[in-house]
Formats: sequence, C-alpha cells, structure tokens
Amino acid sequence: MGKHNANKNADAALARLGYQAELPRNLSMLSVMGLSMAIIATPFGLSATLSLALIDGQCVTIFWGWLLVTLISIAIAASLAEVCSCYPTAGGVYYWSAILSTKKWAPLVSFVDGWLTLVGNWTCTLSINFSGAQMILSAITLWNEEYVPTAWQTILMFWAVMILHALVNVFCSKYLDLINKVAMYWIATTVIVILVVTLSMADHKNDAAYVFGHYDASASGWPAGWAFFVGLLQAAYTLTGYGMVAALSEEVQNPHIEVPKAIVLSVVGAGITGIVYLLPILFVLPPVEILLAVKNGQPIGLLFKIVTGSAGGGFGLLFLLLGVWMFAGVGALTASSRCTYAFARDGAIPGHHLWRQVHKGLDVPLLAVLLSTVVDCLLALIYLGSSAAFNSFTGVATICLSASYGLPILVSVVRGRNMVLDAPFSLGKFGYTINIVAVVWIILATVLFCMPTALPVSASSMNYASVVFTFFALVSVVWYFVYARKHFKGPPVGDTEELKSTLKVMNGESLEAGIEDQLKKQNTEAKLADVSATGE
Repeated sequence: MGKHNANKNADAALARLGYQAELPRNLSMLSVMGLSMAIIATPFGLSATLSLALIDGQCVTIFWGWLLVTLISIAIAASLAEVCSCYPTAGGVYYWSAILSTKKWAPLVSFVDGWLTLVGNWTCTLSINFSGAQMILSAITLWNEEYVPTAWQTILMFWAVMILHALVNVFCSKYLDLINKVAMYWIATTVIVILVVTLSMADHKNDAAYVFGHYDASASGWPAGWAFFVGLLQAAYTLTGYGMVAALSEEVQNPHIEVPKAIVLSVVGAGITGIVYLLPILFVLPPVEILLAVKNGQPIGLLFKIVTGSAGGGFGLLFLLLGVWMFAGVGALTASSRCTYAFARDGAIPGHHLWRQVHKGLDVPLLAVLLSTVVDCLLALIYLGSSAAFNSFTGVATICLSASYGLPILVSVVRGRNMVLDAPFSLGKFGYTINIVAVVWIILATVLFCMPTALPVSASSMNYASVVFTFFALVSVVWYFVYARKHFKGPPVGDTEELKSTLKVMNGESLEAGIEDQLKKQNTEAKLADVSATGE
C-alpha cells in the first residue's frame, strides 16, 4: 500500500508539473545512485583520460586536480539536487531552466538548455563508448606491441559496442534496477583488486614526495601553471554525468527525495573511489615517457603489464576496467535516451512526434534509444579525419553538460533563489555561496576544455570540441527559427502557487491533503471577498 501511495503521489505531482506518467516507477535510490556511479565510472574514466593529465602536469595534476574537481562537483551536484527535489521530471535541467525563469524567457532559456543537455548526453555516451572501443583494441598490444589499430577498426569496434548497449537498453530494461546495483559492486571490487595487485606486485614504487608533489608539464608546451588547469579535463570529464540521472526521475518512487540523494551521494562516492584508485596507480607509475609513447593513446594496459610483469596479468586488470566501462556505456545510453524522449515530448527536436513514443510492450522510449545510438555512430566518423577526435568528444561532453547544469543554477541565483525556498533537499543559508562557486567553475571549464592538451597544434592534434559544439549550436539555432520560435512554448510550466502546493504533496502529504489546502485557500479568499463586498 505504501508503494502504491508513493507512486500515486509522485504521478499526481508529475501531473501538476504538466506531464502524464508513462514510464513504470521501478527504480530505487540505490539503483539511481548505481546508475550515476556507473556513468561516472571513476576507475575507467580516470584510466581512459590518463594521458591527458600525464602531458599536463603528471602527479600533481592527477591527484590534486582530482580533489579540487571533486569538491567543485559536489557543489554543482548539491545545487542540482536542490532544484531536482522541487521539480523531479525526466526533462531535468531543461525543465528546471524553464520553471526557474520568468514566463517571458522560459521558452528560449529552456530551448538553449535543452539542446545543451541533449548534445551533452549524446557526446558523453559517445566518449564513454569510444574510449571503451579504444581500450578493447589496446589489449591486443599487450601481446603485440607493434599493433596499431586503424581508424576504421576503431570505428567498427565502437559501432559494435554501441549496438550491444542499445540491445541491452531495449530488451533488458526491466533489469536496469539490478544492473545499476551490480555496477556499484563491480566498481568497488575493481578498485580494491587493482589496489592490492599493483602494490603487491610492483618491483618499483615511487615515494610519497613524488606521488604528492611531482609536477612536470614540459610535454604540454603550455606555461606550467596553465597546463595544470588544462589537465583538469581528466577529472572534470570523469565527474560529469551525475546530472544525467535526473532524466530517470519519472521511473523512481519518491523522486523528490531519492533522486537528489542519489545525485549527491554518487559524486561523493566517486570522489572517494577516485582517491583509492589513483594513489596505488601513482605509487607504481612507470616512467611517463614510456606511457606517452603508446600510439593508441590508452596507456593503462601497458602500465598494468609493466606492474604485473606479464601480458596476462595486465589483461586481467584491464578486464576489470572494461567491465566498469560496460556498465557506464549502458547507463549513459539509458540517460541519453530518456533525455531525448523528454525533450521530444515538448516538441523541441525535429521529428519529435517519433522520438517521444514509449513502446508499450518494452516500456522504453524505443525510437529515442535508436536515435541516440545512430547520432553517436555518425559522430564517430570524425575519427577518420582526426586521431585526436576522442579529446573533442570528451571536451564537448564536459562543456555541454557543465553548461546545461550551470544555466538553471545561474537563473535561480539571479532570481533570488525564490523558486527553491521550500525545497525538500535545501542548501539553506549556504545556497548562494554553493551556487556561485558552481557557476564560476562552469564558466572557467567552458574555456579550458576548448583548449588543445598540448602545443604546438596540428590538424590531427587539434581539440575539435568547439567545432562539434558549434555544429550542434547551428542546428539548434536553425531549428529554433524554422520551427521552434513559433511553435515551441517550452515545457508545460504551471502556476507558481499550484507548484508550491505540489511541493507539499511531494514532501509526504497525500494528494488529498494538497487538494484540501487549495480548497481551504479558495474558501478563505471567497469569505474575504464576501466581507469586503458587505463592507462596501
């Protein structure tokens, strides 16, 4: 009965926010947290982008950069969680940008943020699966060091894993709750095994002074201080996808409580996991020149091989990381498809009447899953023209998702945080400070992650994040003037007072209690009007 009432209240609250419940509420807080941690995929994300930080500062950038970005990410996650606790919809930051804005600006602001979110989700899924494809092929070099995968081999491997993850999303959707929970245990096991094996088997260990204080950015070509910030892309890319899970709000019981907790706890958990993973890696770090000489840009397999002393041992540890990546790829595509579905149901995407459909037999937005998959498969073709394409994918994913998180936070601050005053997950008196820290970092990150990781720059080493970003910006601008300017009204934002009563419903009161409050208010207003009329 409790579960039924919780679902009933959540569906009623969603209706107050303007949407009809179409997806089953079969996910728990632990499941959403597992999904968020799977998308973050700490050990895999840090490993896939290891070469970026090795170029731009090495140990200091890797360890202290991780701590810095973790603290900032907690501030961003807490800011998003506060808003999510008020307005838990699959639209996530896109919807929040509208509800927090004035009615005049809501359509434009939500349209911009929706495209940032959509592109961020697509490119985050792309970068996760593309780096996974590269890592799979890098395993071959453990036995054949002369092997260098061609661009087409990398793309074909990427397409194969995208199709696999799409099939899991389509046909195993009822098992997503279990899959997301298993992901957390796999990540924890991976980190512990790698810690024990590397520290116990390494013939050479670095001292603490090296691990915590060694800084060398000479390979980057950037000024030493600036290189540190450019190298933060490793940590920032890894700690990016936590806001994506807001798209699962309509599939969670008590979403106003469970989803905000999952967002914040997943970042805290990922931060701790990152420390436990990075320390043994840095203590056994081989000479950096050897790792940077790896031609496929994925040195982690070689690191494991050197530490364990055998190709088989290196592959064993690499296999654990690939398991983490599998959960990340599936989870990212899940969040990406839900984001596509939510944005399409408000008419903001070309062909929106197709992408908004939920397959009744599978209980998934089937065409949204397929669209997300096809877009990523087409974007991967960029790799044919640039071997540095992966950096572009990670950069544009970080830029778009960070900017999409920052926009509703900025709007909330500008409007005096008046729409989150009754938030179930409240930041209280620290709200302004936390929000401003989040916005300032996002502005800086947008500039940083358009930079190439090293100088001088060639056509093949250029960071094309700004190019990909500009392409999607042009698509959204053209679509806005061709269609959305006249037809797109933004998400269905209701009356402010009615939304406040919705907060009471979501805070644990029954639907009937919320309606009763409204009736009492109307009766009071009617009595006051009668008294006023009598007095006249």
